Amino acid sequence: MNVKSVTEATSRHKQLGLSDAEVVDMYKYILLARKYDERNLLLQRAGKINFHVSGIGQEVAQVAAAFALDREKDYFLPYYRDYGFVLSVGMTLRELMLCAFAKAEDPNSGGRQMPGHFGSKKLRIVTGSSPVTTQVPHAVGVALAAKMKKQKLVSFVTFGEGSSNQGDFHEGLNFAGVQKLPVIVMCENNQYAISVPVSKQLGGRVVDRAVGYGMPGVRVDGNDALEVYRVVKEARERAIAGEGPTLIEAMMYRLSPHSTSDNDLAYRTKEEVDANWEKDGIPKLKAYLIECGLWDEEQDEALVKDIQKQLKDAIDYADAAPFPKPEDTLLHVYGDSEGDQ
Repeated sequence: MNVKSVTEATSRHKQLGLSDAEVVDMYKYILLARKYDERNLLLQRAGKINFHVSGIGQEVAQVAAAFALDREKDYFLPYYRDYGFVLSVGMTLRELMLCAFAKAEDPNSGGRQMPGHFGSKKLRIVTGSSPVTTQVPHAVGVALAAKMKKQKLVSFVTFGEGSSNQGDFHEGLNFAGVQKLPVIVMCENNQYAISVPVSKQLGGRVVDRAVGYGMPGVRVDGNDALEVYRVVKEARERAIAGEGPTLIEAMMYRLSPHSTSDNDLAYRTKEEVDANWEKDGIPKLKAYLIECGLWDEEQDEALVKDIQKQLKDAIDYADAAPFPKPEDTLLHVYGDSEGDQ
């Protein structure tokens, strides 16, 4: 590879404001999320955990978006597939495994919620809930509070394209558009609302709904980490400048079943899934890093081994951790007069 082609290759992430170290870290988080997800599928099949909602095929967009935000100030409202996102903003493998094993130390809910329902006051991850799309008006509310307090931050919320048909989506976007709030709304369009394909969900495109609510709409290839980074970074700059919200539709494909309770081949073919594996963004980013001279196969093998060690530590810790006590069921349900004082 000649010097000119190396320069052309490396210019892309640097033009976006990403250092060599940052783009490598981005890849590390993406691979970490993929390996975490794959391991949880195996843990569920082995009977070690009860349930897992997979995000395989969606990690690239999640991590790239996180890197484009201010991970020290912004507020996050991820949905239940966003392992890559929450890892990138500070959650640990131990914390995620404690959630998957439903243990008392689970920082999200003390083992009381389904896996993937994230919440962390420290990391400004606003607690999610099982009814889909409820996080959208919550994100808009956070953005309203930021505007009222004149705080230079944004709220960032994600959801699947099936959620874009819920009332919460439309009410949230309309309010955000009217008030010009600093919120970034990112649809992770993975082509299926459980078993319902896009062709039976939408009469048009999610991104085109933005114009009706008075905000820009951007459709981006969710398998292209650097493009997602660029789009989210620009949306954040607009929001901080007081120019209001942005709707992003990141196009991707759910490569795994909807959950461990789902037989995805009942509604799609193996050939379709295999064809979409060829579009997976992880090998693409890896090839880019190698082309830039920032990565090689030896480093990749070492990273995989390190992630495997991290996973073993997290699994061993979570497996040995105690379950919640039966009486903990009443915690955070009724007010504690002593605790309230």
